[in-house]
Amino acid sequence: MADYTTRDGSPWTPLFLVSINGDACIGCARCFKVCDRDVMHLYGVDEEGEILGKVVEDDDDDFDGELNRKIMVADNDGACIGCNACARVCPKNCQSHVAPDKLAA
Repeated sequence: MADYTTRDGSPWTPLFLVSINGDACIGCARCFKVCDRDVMHLYGVDEEGEILGKVVEDDDDDFDGELNRKIMVADNDGACIGCNACARVCPKNCQSHVAPDKLAA
């Protein structure tokens, strides 16, 4: 694995977001608010757990009455820089992160 350091030379290993557990996610969007990389977005889910679609900001769409809850989905995980801020603010610990040497090519 490559050696990474911070600006002051301290060792650091980025941890990249690879998935979010939709069963554990409560859709609070704390992770979304701390991420400026457009890595994840809120999606609507029906009672069976099927994803209905992306929730548009300021949209009160209930997906034709099918909306049961909202969850965060890592739909652009390739944009993640490995800062791990999302994991630090998540009250449910539902993100999975991996070190660079564990990423699939």
